[in-house]
Amino acid sequence: MSFPAGRSKRSGGEVPFMNKRTQALSIVRRLRAAGHEAYFVGGCVRDLLRGERPKDYDIATDAVPSRVAELFERTVGVGEQFGVMLVLVDGVPYEVATFRADVGYKDGRHPDSVRFTDAREDALRRDFTVNGLFYDPVSRKVLDWVGGRKDLDRRLIRAIGQPARRFEEDKLRMLRAVRFASVLGYTIEPRTASAIRKRASAIRQVSQERVRDELVKMFTGPHPGRALLLLDRTGLLEQVLPEVSAMKGVGQPRKYHPEGDVFRHTRLLMDQLSSPDPVLAFGCLLHDVGKPRTYERKDRIRFNGHEQVGARMAEEILTRLRFSNDHKRDIVACVEGHMRFKDVRQMRESTLKRFMRRQTFVTELEQHRVDCLASHGDLGNWRFLKRKQRSFGAEDLRPAPLVNGRDLMAEGYPEGPALGQALRRIEELQLEGHLKNRQEALEWARANKNRTGGEHGQSDR
Repeated sequence: MSFPAGRSKRSGGEVPFMNKRTQALSIVRRLRAAGHEAYFVGGCVRDLLRGERPKDYDIATDAVPSRVAELFERTVGVGEQFGVMLVLVDGVPYEVATFRADVGYKDGRHPDSVRFTDAREDALRRDFTVNGLFYDPVSRKVLDWVGGRKDLDRRLIRAIGQPARRFEEDKLRMLRAVRFASVLGYTIEPRTASAIRKRASAIRQVSQERVRDELVKMFTGPHPGRALLLLDRTGLLEQVLPEVSAMKGVGQPRKYHPEGDVFRHTRLLMDQLSSPDPVLAFGCLLHDVGKPRTYERKDRIRFNGHEQVGARMAEEILTRLRFSNDHKRDIVACVEGHMRFKDVRQMRESTLKRFMRRQTFVTELEQHRVDCLASHGDLGNWRFLKRKQRSFGAEDLRPAPLVNGRDLMAEGYPEGPALGQALRRIEELQLEGHLKNRQEALEWARANKNRTGGEHGQSDR
């Protein structure tokens, strides 16, 4: 079997994939030399058989944790009660787990206890057949007790053994099935899919942090639209993102949205993405989340203020899912600002420049592009902004201030709102090219000292 070349991130630098494979092989050889069985296992075997680069190499062995600690210079016990150790090679961690069978799952996540066993029984307690493969890197043989190779050929995600039992053991496996199917471009096997639909409500027993992590992995994967469709078809969407599920059946004006209802639009939009970052992924997913709550039909269908309502809803959703404050801030900005793109060609130059220097503008611009492609298809405003991006330099968007508050106070401005209004107006005129230097700014300040901020307009240039 050939191993793809490439590079993998590590703390303090990068480790070539071939080096990671070599380091993992050295662990296997050390265990073998000490009289133990040892194999590559799980996702790395699946990826190798698919001709892809594994991100990590996990190892399964009959050596118990204490024996692993004896054999290697640097180890960390991350789950010794479950037989899991980390072996560090040149600072890179490799998970080494003892073959085990799980006994009981009262909390729907962790086994109540484990007993150490052999490789075959260890394979049978895993989640899906494509993750239950073992590989002997010494003899280069695949060990398959679960039918994983056949399911790889069929492009199927199938629970090992009885699907209901696998999902009772760990409810998160239902979301993992969707994630693997969407990321790999596979189909969920019918019995497995049926078991998920019957138990979808049980996903609410899983912590929001674990749900978030699975959603992020699937929506930042290569097929976010497929992930959304599979979540809906398995009944999981209504449980983990009911606000998104509520988009189904909410009609839109055909002039702007010939594709159909809000949910179909969102799914088509997500289909335009491939491996986006979390801000773009969730900005797109939630950009129209406020439409169901603002729907009204008078002269035509309208969603007045849906971007503000959607921004508040997005913040609630992201808070519920325990997103970081930085991610929340940026995603909410993308939701709240997405309707401003329709007005960019009518904006004053100062307003446009302020809009384009938003921290999230590059992400919002891409969100606008796929939003258009998933609806009316008109990219006129996007092209306009791309031209502006090329013509505006950093100094055009963020010029050094011509004056500051102390300068204006020296001209007789009192501290307070009028001072701030004057500074903002001077910046506007600078962005529009009407004030070009400090002297012109001070002259404007002297001429407009006795005028309120609300009176500054076109005539004060």
